[in-house]
Order: sequence, then structure tokens, then C-alpha cells
Amino acid sequence: MSTIGVMLDVMEMCRTRTLTTLDEIAKLPDPNAVLGWRPGTGRAHVGWQLTHIGITEELTATERMLGTTPDFAEMVPRFKFGSLPDDNIPPIELIRRVLSESRLHLRSCFSKFGEGDLEAIPVWYRERGWNVRRILQILIWHEAHHQGQAHMTLNLWKAKQQ
Repeated sequence: MSTIGVMLDVMEMCRTRTLTTLDEIAKLPDPNAVLGWRPGTGRAHVGWQLTHIGITEELTATERMLGTTPDFAEMVPRFKFGSLPDDNIPPIELIRRVLSESRLHLRSCFSKFGEGDLEAIPVWYRERGWNVRRILQILIWHEAHHQGQAHMTLNLWKAKQQ
């Protein structure tokens, strides 16, 4: 399997953990209350953490790598890097759709690259100096990071319920 194939495979493992967290929330009596709960003033809620994962992948797969317009364009300002979580909580079905469709776009984007492209630095990433290999590494870390934050926030919510 190619390096890119291995990295995309690791991303799928990370995604199963993210979807497990989302599935767990869906089984609760009031999923929207959980998705919107914040562990502290100004902190991100679970809904923001999970949607941010998908929007970041969408931006990477479209605007940043291919120079195309991202799907979910109306959601980008609310969930991209540097955005402040608002109180308009996305429903579980929309979060699941963003995660699913953005992942399809990401896989399609990176399937266009081969081993010889791993050290290439796409135009959008020149300032950061990130090559294709580093972009994939960051995406893997990014989902694990935000899934962990979402999972921790869910556990804090559960502790408050006792």
C-alpha cells in the first residue's frame, strides 16, 4: 500500500472513533443539549468540535488543495480555524453529513497524488511550508485532537448529570 493509502487508512480508523462519539450522543435522551453543552464560558461545544473536523477536511480537499469552492460554504465561517463557536447547534444528521461528504472529497483529492508528490508543497500551504505528507499527517492529528476534545466534553457533560 502507498504512503498516501496508509495515511487515508489511518484517517478511517480515526473517523470510526469520531462516529462512535456521535452515535453515543444520538442515543441520549436530548442529543441537542449534549451537542450544545460547553465545559466553560467561551469554550467550544461538542457540535462545534465535530463539525469543525468535517469543515477543515472540506476546505483542505477543495479550496486549499484544488482551488475549488467547498461544499457547505455557508458553514465555513462558523466552523473553520479561528471561528468562535456560536449557539446555533448543528443537528446530528447535518454533522454526520458534513463528516461523510467531506471525507469523500478528501479521499478523492488525495487519490490524485502518488508517492512522488509527497514532498510537493501545494500553493495554499507555501507560507507554512507544508508538503503533501505533512498535510496528511496534520489531518490525522487534527481529527484525533478534536475527537478527543469532543469525547472529553461529553464525559464532562455526563459527570454534571450525576
